[in-house]
Amino acid sequence: MSEPLSFGDLRREVLAANLRIPEAGLATLTWGNVSGVDRDAGVFVIKPSGVSYAELTEEDLVVVALEDGRVVEGDLRPSTDTETHRCLYRAFPSIGGVTHTHSTHAVAFAQARRPIPVLGTTHADTFNGPIPVTDDLTAAQCARDYEYNTGQVIVAMLEGDPRRAEEVPGALVSRHGPFTWGATATASLENAVVCEAVAEMALHTLALRPPADHSEPPRHLLDRHFTRKHGPDAYYGNAAPATAR
Repeated sequence: MSEPLSFGDLRREVLAANLRIPEAGLATLTWGNVSGVDRDAGVFVIKPSGVSYAELTEEDLVVVALEDGRVVEGDLRPSTDTETHRCLYRAFPSIGGVTHTHSTHAVAFAQARRPIPVLGTTHADTFNGPIPVTDDLTAAQCARDYEYNTGQVIVAMLEGDPRRAEEVPGALVSRHGPFTWGATATASLENAVVCEAVAEMALHTLALRPPADHSEPPRHLLDRHFTRKHGPDAYYGNAAPATAR
């Protein structure tokens, strides 16, 4: 049987990213999802709702239209968070993948309605500033189009600014949990892993040295760590080796 449409590579990437959620300790039961977008085709691929990671297959993934959220391909219902993903894709064209989890330490900050502060260089390597937390959704926002409005409160908090979305590729939805994004589905998942790690570090740091006792890290140090991985002058890492001829 021929492969459905032309989304084979994207499906494989999205499946692999979803399977890394439990491997990285970011999920309890089925809490969490990753999607990846094909902007040329006007669709994104996302995990189906409520399917366990142990049973998840490439064929289970659902293809959704960016324009109106209709299911283009797939026999299962897409994740209940699909409309949040769609909202973020529509607001920020640079986003190629979105991850949502209920990872313990990041959720603790979301439930406390506190941003994850920049307390050191590990945070600054990926997030050029605190990971912000949204306002609470209103009763009207919860009553209708709840999931799309969840995306809207993230977009509103970032003031629709693509640069802010690129420099801090994640946000905490108040009393809910983290959403992270990146250039690909894989990158969005990696940012979720970092988000949880720095949330845990921040909680330990604040326990050892409460906020009133804590000085801000030097800006020049944080900037150096962010810019050595991001932007035109980045020098961290190595390119993949060229194929031998």
